[in-house]
Amino acid sequence: MNTPMQKIIVERLCKQFGRGAEQVHALADIDLGVHENEFVTLVGASGCGKSTLLRILGGLETIDSGSARVDGREIDGPGVDRAMVFQNYSLYAWLTVMQNIQFSRRLKINQRDRTDAEVETASGRADALLRLMGLAYMADAYPNQLSGGMQQRVAIARALMSKPAILLMDEPFGALDAQTREVMHDLILHVHALEKTTIVFVTHDVEEAIYLGHRVVLMAPRPGRVDSIYDVPLPAKRDPEMKLSPAFNALKRKILMRIRETSGMKTDLEMLEQLTRS
Repeated sequence: MNTPMQKIIVERLCKQFGRGAEQVHALADIDLGVHENEFVTLVGASGCGKSTLLRILGGLETIDSGSARVDGREIDGPGVDRAMVFQNYSLYAWLTVMQNIQFSRRLKINQRDRTDAEVETASGRADALLRLMGLAYMADAYPNQLSGGMQQRVAIARALMSKPAILLMDEPFGALDAQTREVMHDLILHVHALEKTTIVFVTHDVEEAIYLGHRVVLMAPRPGRVDSIYDVPLPAKRDPEMKLSPAFNALKRKILMRIRETSGMKTDLEMLEQLTRS
């Protein structure tokens, strides 16, 4: 059996914000490898550096020491091999759904030396993504005419337009209601299976992290660091009924307990209990 190639390699990565007495150590000695076509989820208490790490992988933040590489090359800025999806949909209000999806193709850097065949292929991909997201009937609508779930589907389609090898997602479903989130979970799993994209996904929701991920990376705060990594014991084909299984819930309890321990929440609760007893 062949071992999957490591698409992303992070070694002893450190990141600080500010200077002197106000300096904050956001990330310290991060070591992490993500295989090609793997779906990795990042969880942890607020302030543990999940989003900072994701922004570094996207080339939107620099590092102070260590290394972050994609396909063996050091990350030195954004690239067409990586796309990001944020919690706020960041759609252009003056563009239609189709125009938002095609936006990256309108940038000058993506128009250089394009042949007519390539233009036609890109147009076909936009149509395919529109259908995949279930938005073909809304192609000419504007963002203010869409629900939150629809807007996020447009944002995902736009991110996928350039066929990125890596999709970086920062709490993309955090603002959605529970029912819409479930639909989006199945959609992103379908996209992952279809596009063979490597996905790194930040979330505060442990259940979401387990359901979507092949592995769950738990980060701890002060300073942000990788505390533990959990393999998810679920079949590749996910089903919402799996959330009721003993294995799923045992892993969920284990991760939640570790988050409480690493965040100091458990200690705070114990102190509160002592106060209420006195």
